[in-house]
Amino acid sequence: MDINYELYKVFYYVGKTLSFSEASKCLFISQSAVSQSIKVLEKRLDTVLFIRSTKKVSLTREGEILFKHVESAINLLTRGENQLCEAENEKKVQLRIAASNSISKNVLLPYINEFHKNNKDAHIKIFSCDANTGAKLLEEDKVDVAFASTVGASFSNHNVITLKTFQDVFVANKEFFPLEDRVLKMEELVEYPILMMNKEDSSNEFLHSHLLKNSVDLVPDMELNSNELLIDLAKVGMGIAFVPEFCLNHVEDDENMIKVDIMDNVPTRKIVVATKDEGENMDVVNKFIDVLNIHQLV
Repeated sequence: MDINYELYKVFYYVGKTLSFSEASKCLFISQSAVSQSIKVLEKRLDTVLFIRSTKKVSLTREGEILFKHVESAINLLTRGENQLCEAENEKKVQLRIAASNSISKNVLLPYINEFHKNNKDAHIKIFSCDANTGAKLLEEDKVDVAFASTVGASFSNHNVITLKTFQDVFVANKEFFPLEDRVLKMEELVEYPILMMNKEDSSNEFLHSHLLKNSVDLVPDMELNSNELLIDLAKVGMGIAFVPEFCLNHVEDDENMIKVDIMDNVPTRKIVVATKDEGENMDVVNKFIDVLNIHQLV
């Protein structure tokens, strides 16, 4: 039977939404065009597909039988289209990056933006993960570039460059912790409620290691997996948050937020980027590394 696919498509959306007006919105055609298409389909099939009333539309028994088959056919076609799109994407040059949410949001965006301006054909995929997971993904050739702080991840078998140095800081809301005029020793600081990243994060290991060298023990009040959430909790007075300074861009205008002065600041850390010596995507990787090298802030 020679019936246009478009008629079945209109039938599918009316059957799915049980509304001529909703179907017209999905199809970006007029409601009268939807109604006319259904009439044509019913005439060609010589059967009534919908029971129409002023309040609602429902499928007839014949309509329900046809809908099951049309739904399966359209879903099958959609899956085929999706697979073709995926196949086309796989042909494109890819840049696969592993980085934590904090590094992606607060450090990498300008580099990725500049790279994209000159490499619009490259498909960029970012894997949000901790440093150790990023190192593993790089080793397994599941990413092309991995970012991390210098603590926690081992990139000994890869090419590594330093992107920037940074300082970890303690921040608090001065309304809850009026410390802006004080310089605290570490043993004084740990008497306050400390908020920090969980044990899997490199900053946790970094701070505990520094404190142990100074014979100071720390039991944090909260351990989370988001620097942004730590800052938000510090804003509402839940404690003093230990976070990388590069995460503070969005709180600089908050006059109540202060950096707590410490007599013995923790050492600076580095954000490093690691790549393999060879791989399928080395051309695009090298272009990205060129962007990083030009603008790196060590």
